[in-house]
Amino acid sequence: MKEAFSSPDAPAPLGAYSSVIKSGNWVFLSGVGPEDPVTHAVKGNTIEEQTRYTLENLLAQLKVVGASTDHVVKVNVYLKDLSDFKRFNEVYASYFSDPKPARTTVGCDLINGIMIEIDAIALLE
Repeated sequence: MKEAFSSPDAPAPLGAYSSVIKSGNWVFLSGVGPEDPVTHAVKGNTIEEQTRYTLENLLAQLKVVGASTDHVVKVNVYLKDLSDFKRFNEVYASYFSDPKPARTTVGCDLINGIMIEIDAIALLE
């Protein structure tokens, strides 16, 4: 059985998908970027700023199911420019305690001035 959730503090989906799906103790978070939750305008002009806004949106999605970054077990990160990796990673590291989740980071085309997108899987115990 699965149940969909959406946080008023994170951008709502603009397509045919759910922001958050909970199935048993597993939580699947769709990709989120540095968008304003109301206007969907891209926030931040640097990779550091966009990483913070993106992670704050991710936190809002986690909170809607009673989770935090401590519950995250896997993260996928999509960077528009892989040369931003070091600066992104410094901000990212400040949001997760040890042991940090497993992570894959890839470069890809992103639209509308977005430099980063993150999706995640969490386990509630």
